[in-house]
Amino acid sequence: MVQVRYTRNLFLRGICIIYLFAFLSFYIQIPGLYGDNGILPARTQLDLKSRSPLLHKLRQKPTLLWFAPYLGLNIEYMLDVLSLAGVALSFAGFISQRFCIALVFALLWSLYYSLYQIGQTFMWFQWDVLLLEAGFLCIFVAPFCYSQRGKLSTPSDAVTFWTVRWLLFRLMFSSGVVKLTSGCPVWWKLNALNVHFESQCIPTHLAWYAHHLPTWFLRFTTVIVNIIELVIPFLFFFPNRKVRIIAFYTQVFLQIHIIATGNYNFFNFLTICLCISLLDDQFFYKKKSKNGTYNIIESFSTILCIVVYGGIFYATYVYYNLRISDNWTIQSDIAFTQEQFDYILSRTIPVSISIGIISLAFTVVNALVTSLLAIKGIQNKILAAFVTILYTAAVCFIFAISIVPYATLHHSYNSTIPVQLKQIQGKVEHLHLVNSYGLFRRMTGVGGRLEVIIEGSNDIDGPWKEYEFLYKPGNVNNSLPFVAPHQPRLDWQMWFAALGTYHQNPWLMSLAYRLLSGQPEVLALMNNMKNPFAEKPPRYIKASLYRYHYTPWSQSWNKQAWWTREKIGEYFPIFSHDHPPLLEYLSKMKIIQDKPTFKITNDSLKLFFDSIRSLVYKIEASLLLWGVFTAGCTIIMTSYNNSMSKKK
Repeated sequence: MVQVRYTRNLFLRGICIIYLFAFLSFYIQIPGLYGDNGILPARTQLDLKSRSPLLHKLRQKPTLLWFAPYLGLNIEYMLDVLSLAGVALSFAGFISQRFCIALVFALLWSLYYSLYQIGQTFMWFQWDVLLLEAGFLCIFVAPFCYSQRGKLSTPSDAVTFWTVRWLLFRLMFSSGVVKLTSGCPVWWKLNALNVHFESQCIPTHLAWYAHHLPTWFLRFTTVIVNIIELVIPFLFFFPNRKVRIIAFYTQVFLQIHIIATGNYNFFNFLTICLCISLLDDQFFYKKKSKNGTYNIIESFSTILCIVVYGGIFYATYVYYNLRISDNWTIQSDIAFTQEQFDYILSRTIPVSISIGIISLAFTVVNALVTSLLAIKGIQNKILAAFVTILYTAAVCFIFAISIVPYATLHHSYNSTIPVQLKQIQGKVEHLHLVNSYGLFRRMTGVGGRLEVIIEGSNDIDGPWKEYEFLYKPGNVNNSLPFVAPHQPRLDWQMWFAALGTYHQNPWLMSLAYRLLSGQPEVLALMNNMKNPFAEKPPRYIKASLYRYHYTPWSQSWNKQAWWTREKIGEYFPIFSHDHPPLLEYLSKMKIIQDKPTFKITNDSLKLFFDSIRSLVYKIEASLLLWGVFTAGCTIIMTSYNNSMSKKK
C-alpha cells in the first residue's frame, strides 16, 4: 500500500495555515465591513431580538452568531469571538499535529461557514467557497484522534485523501475550460496575459515588469497556462507516480508565478496545499534500492513519463501552431475552432468522470485488500475494513454530488444528470460542500483598467480631494504592494464596482455615507494616514471613473509614477450627508436605523476584545499575518530542536 500518512499530515497543517490567514484577515476588517457602523452591518442579516426558537433560527440561517445573546454580546463582538476562535484553533493545528483531528476541522469549518453566512458581497469569492469545500474534506481526511503509535497509513487514509485530488482536478480543469467556453476573444487570440498583469485587482510591482515582457513571450506563456489547466489535470490520476510528481511541479510553478505577480490573498496558497494530494510519503522519504527488478521498474517508469509528457509537448506544438520565427521568437496561435473545442469538451467531461470513478474504485479496492491482507489480527482486519467501507460511503456521496456542479461545464452533459442527484445536491447546496469553479472567464481591462476614484469636498463646486485606499491603484505614484495572503475585501470590491455601475453595487451608497460621517471604522480600511478630511468629514462626496495604464518601459529606471490615468466621467453623483434619497435607501436596507442595536451585557468580554483589537490595529494587516506565521514556524523549530536534544 502506498503510504500517505506524512503527506496527509502535511496537507492538514497546510490547511490550518490557510485557515489562520483567512480568519485573521477577516478579523482585521470586521468593524469597517460588518460592525454596527460598518459598510454592510452584520446586524441586518440576523435579528437577535427575535423570540423564535434557536433551532428555527439555525434552520433559517445556520450560523453560530445566533449564540451572541448567550454570551451577552452583540453580533459585531460575536464576529470577533468566532474569528479569534478560528485563529486560535488553526494556529494550534499549524504548530502541533495533535490538533489536526476531525473535531478541530469540524469546528474550523463551522466557524468559517458562520462568518460566510453574513459575509454578503464582501465574501462572495471563489476562494471562500473553495476553503469551505477543502475544509469540509479535511473533516474526513483528518484522524478522529491524535496517536503517536506508528507512522504508517491506515487503509482509509488513501480513500479520504483521494477526495482532495478530485477537488484539485475540478478546480484546475474548470478554470481552464471556462476561459475558452466563454468565447472571450482575448483568450482565443492568446492575448490574455498582455492585459492581465495590468488589469488584475491588486497587482504587485513584479506585475509591472511582467506586463512589459515581449508580446510573443506573453502569448507563449498563455499557451503554457492553457496546457497546465486543461491537460495536466488528467495526469493527477495517472498510475505512474513520476508523472503525477511532474504534474505537481507544474501546478506549483503556475501558482508561485501568480503569487509573485498578483495579490490573490490565500487562494494560490490553498491551491498549493491541494497539490500535496499528488504526492506520497516516498516523495519525502526516498528509499534507494539496489534490487535489479526495482531498477528496471524505475527505468520503465522514467521512459513512460518521458513518453507521456513528450506526447503533451507534441500535441501542444500541433494544436497551438508553435513555430520559430526568423528572429528566433516562438510564435503561437490556437489551431482549433470554438466548435471543435465544444465537441471535444462534450466528450471529455464524461470521460473525466469515468476516470474519477475508476481511480476511486482502484483506491477503494486497494484499501480493502490492504485491510484484509496487510493488517494483522482478525479483529483489526474487520475493524479496518469496516472503517474503510464507512469512509468509502462518505467519499462516494461527496463524489456523486460534486458531479452536479462539475457537469455545468457543458450543457449537453448537464442535461443527462439524474434529477434525483440534482435534488440531493440542491438540498445541501447552501452548505457549499461542493462547488463550481472557474476564474477569469472573460478578460477585463482591454484598453486599460478602470478604477473608481472617490472624492470629497466642503463646497459643491470644489475643490475636490481624493480618498486613497490602502492597496488598490489610486495615486499614480503609489508603489504596487505585496498584500497576500491578506485580502483587503473593500479594495477588491472597488475593482468589481469599476466594471459595473453604482446601481449594481449598492453597498457603495453605504460607503459614501460612512465617509460623509467620518466613520473611523470604515476609514481604517482606507489609507487613513493620507485622509484629506482627517479633522472633519466632507460635506459632499462623489466618485469618478478613470482608465489606468502602466507607465511605459522607457521609464523603468527613472520613474516616479507606476501608472498613467485619464478621466472617463462621473461614476456616481454628488451626495451630501443629509441627501434624502441616500438616507431613504440606507434606512430601507437597515444600514442606518433609529432603534438601538442589541445591548451588550457582558462588559468584561467587551473590554477584553477591545483590548485585543487596539493591539491589532497598530500593525499593518499583511505584516500581521506574516508575523503570526513566522511565530508559528519559530515555535515548531524550537519544539523540534528540544525534542532532538532530549533524544541525544
